Order: sequence, then structure tokens, then C-alpha cells
Amino acid sequence: MEVKVEQPNQEKLDELGVKNWPIWEKEVSEFDWSYDQKETCYILEGKAEVETPDGKVSFGKGDLVTFPAGLDCKWKILEDVKKHYILG
Repeated sequence: MEVKVEQPNQEKLDELGVKNWPIWEKEVSEFDWSYDQKETCYILEGKAEVETPDGKVSFGKGDLVTFPAGLDCKWKILEDVKKHYILG
């Protein structure tokens, strides 16, 4: 299960309607997480990494990250994160 990280241009963000997605914020921390459905998020602030069975994936401000349904991982927030997100 692959976590996809990309650096989208403004046109793609507008096309996805990212500005209308809810916002989630979290302070520096570590926690386990399971995705029961796909999540796509756009990182507004901060820096984090997730450890998956396939290895570590790092991302930060300006990245569009897609987590597949069924993924079990460990989040490590290195700098407080603020992100737009959408499920499904």
C-alpha cells in the first residue's frame, strides 16, 4: 500500500476544491492510525512522516498526500500540522 506524495500546482488544487475541504490540526506527537477509507490531504503548515509496512514517507507544507484505504501506519508529527482533508 503506497502513500502518494505530490507537489500540486494551483490549477490542480482548484480542480480538487481543496479550499472547501475541512481542516485538521495536530501538535507535535506520535500515534498509530488506520485508514478505513482513502484520505487525500493538502498540507498547509508543518512537517510529518508516516511509517508504513513499506517504509517511511515524509511530507510537509505544500504537499498533496493520498493515503490508501486499509493502510495501518504510525504518524510522527515533527512540526505542528494543519491540513485540508477529504475522505473517500
